[in-house]
Amino acid sequence: MEKAGAAPAGIDVGTSKVVAARRRAKGIETASQLNAFIPIPYSRFTEKILGENDISYFREGDELVVFATATEKFANMFNADVRRPMADGLINPREKMALPVLEAIIHSLLPKAKSQGEILAFSVPAAPAGKEAELTYHEATLRRHFEGMGYKAVAINEGLAVIFSELEDNNFTGIGLSCGGGMCNGTLAFLSIPSIMFSIVKGGDYIDHAVGSVVGESATRVKVLKEEGLDLSRTPKDKVEKALHIYYEDLVDSLVEALRRAISRAEKMPRADRPLPIVIAGGSAKPRGFKELFERSLKGRSLPVEISGVRLAGDPLTATARGALIAAMYEK
Repeated sequence: MEKAGAAPAGIDVGTSKVVAARRRAKGIETASQLNAFIPIPYSRFTEKILGENDISYFREGDELVVFATATEKFANMFNADVRRPMADGLINPREKMALPVLEAIIHSLLPKAKSQGEILAFSVPAAPAGKEAELTYHEATLRRHFEGMGYKAVAINEGLAVIFSELEDNNFTGIGLSCGGGMCNGTLAFLSIPSIMFSIVKGGDYIDHAVGSVVGESATRVKVLKEEGLDLSRTPKDKVEKALHIYYEDLVDSLVEALRRAISRAEKMPRADRPLPIVIAGGSAKPRGFKELFERSLKGRSLPVEISGVRLAGDPLTATARGALIAAMYEK
């Protein structure tokens, strides 16, 4: 992504990846970085090699902190798990390097505002049960950082951002689901106005760690195997794939049940005059067969609203950032 400042902008600050979106002459342009890091021992020689290979890093005491996209290569090399600035969709309070790394990743994708007050919309999850205080801290911390970069920062719920990105053809009415690394988020909106927002603290990281624990692999290695071509519509060929299928089914069942409960408990929800579409985004929804798995789970439950169909976002990885950009454009 070109780093010249331009307004407005959207950014999806996810547990697994940070994705930025900006409008250019040829359309919306996006760029992403892995939201992860791994510290390695400092030496002048190692620092020289990192610099020569354009690997993102900074020095912290007697360590070099490698962050963003190159992190997984180093983790696989040392057979270690990457560390994350965020956990369960929020800034990780147990990770002392959380803020320095997250800020470095954001700066690698987003320049400072050229003029004070440029609009930036950033994604935030719905508060998981019992974590309202943590969400308040997460949102305020990000807002202050973006304001320090010169932006007028506006928060947008992840599920609503998916609706903004994918449901313009339905007057921004329907159900948007974002299946990320730390959690899954859902929003039901009528004419862009959210009526229901919910989340579950299960996502890609849950699958990676759960599979790793039962097959004896690191979560980082499981993530690589998953992203190399997992097909949920095909019979598993080994123990890793079998475990991935089991935990994906658990994730999808949990998400569909959370959606059913959220709608059932809603008060004063507008009446829909037509069936509502469901659109799914996020990296955890990328494996082939995910949509069909979701549809099977949906058929096994009775929802209080009629569903017209289920579809994946045009680009599941960038949909939330694109929706945030659209929100920023309307704020202008």
